[in-house]
Amino acid sequence: MSVERARKYLSQFGMGDKIITFRESSATVELAAKAAGTEPARIAKTLSFEGKENPILIVTAGDTKIDNAKFKHFFGFKAHMIPFGEVEPQIGHAPGGVCPFGVNENVKVYLDISMKRFETMFPAAGEENNAIELKPEELEKYTHNEGWVDLCKGWQEM
Repeated sequence: MSVERARKYLSQFGMGDKIITFRESSATVELAAKAAGTEPARIAKTLSFEGKENPILIVTAGDTKIDNAKFKHFFGFKAHMIPFGEVEPQIGHAPGGVCPFGVNENVKVYLDISMKRFETMFPAAGEENNAIELKPEELEKYTHNEGWVDLCKGWQEM
C-alpha cells in the first residue's frame, strides 16, 4: 500500500501517525478540500512531469496551474505530464495519492511558492483517501526537495 510507504517515510521525522484517513476520496483538489473541510487552495497538489533524466514532482497550491513559459524557462524544456499508467512505476505512488513522501529515489521534488501564503496545507499521503496537514516549512523539512520555485499562475502573491 502506498500510504504505508508514505507513513514509513514520514515516521523518520516522527510524523507517520499524523496521516489523516478520510472516509471519502480525496483524489482531486475539490474532493480533498471537501474531505479536509478546507478551501481548495489549501490542498497541496503534487503534479508529475517527465524530466530529461529524472521524473519531476511539483507541489503547488490547489488553486494554481503550471505556467508553461515559467516551466520551460526553469527546466529548459516543455512541460509534459507523466502518462497516467506510468505515474506509479516512475514516482512510487498512484494517481490520486501522489505525494512527495517516500517517492522513488530518482524523483526530483520542487515546492512552488504559491503554498507559502497559507499557514498549513494538505498534501496527499500516498493513497486517494489520505492526507497530512503541514506548514509550508514542514513540507520543506519533511521532503527531499530541490527547493522553492515559482512555476505557477492563477494565484496572486500576497
